[in-house]
Amino acid sequence: MKFEDSGLEGVKAELSLLDDLMESKGLIRAGQWDYERVTYDKKFSVAEGTFYLRIQGIAAAGDVGSGRAVIQLMAPLLGKHYYPHGVEYGSTEEFPSHVVAKSKALILELAEPLKTVQM
Repeated sequence: MKFEDSGLEGVKAELSLLDDLMESKGLIRAGQWDYERVTYDKKFSVAEGTFYLRIQGIAAAGDVGSGRAVIQLMAPLLGKHYYPHGVEYGSTEEFPSHVVAKSKALILELAEPLKTVQM
């Protein structure tokens, strides 16, 4: 599920700021990066299954490995995990309404502070 018009798509911010903000909201980057891309995930383990809110970004300037990059965010995604195959983000997936609502609220919480720091 792609969250269109989230307020995050196209936002540019410093990597260190994004790392701090995302971590404060429970989104983890961990080892999910290369020199041009980052991925932040929040895991929802609920009775209906395991779901991930994923926010991806690409380096608009600098590189991620140096820790000094400007990241341009993409539209957030919500996916369902299928063991052992991985996470599916397709439009045919069904998502619990409470997971969608939590994801939307979290996206709004992230978008608000990024409005003031956008590059």
